[in-house]
Amino acid sequence: MRTNRLLLGPTDFGAADRAAPFDALRRRVRRGIALLRLWRRRSRERKALARFDERLLKDIGLTRADAEFLINKPFWRE
Repeated sequence: MRTNRLLLGPTDFGAADRAAPFDALRRRVRRGIALLRLWRRRSRERKALARFDERLLKDIGLTRADAEFLINKPFWRE
């Protein structure tokens, strides 16, 4: 006996069930890429901060000690 496909929804055939693991994987990959981009941005910003002289640090309201603290933080720490 054949079932009319037009009368049944897509979940009746398991299409959504099969797509769900791929959607979860896709979300995890996107979050991972976003995290890598954040880490890369932090690393670049801290390297740039290391090149600032006293005048530039004063302009942004940091002391050399504050800058050194930020520069020495690992990129994965906020």
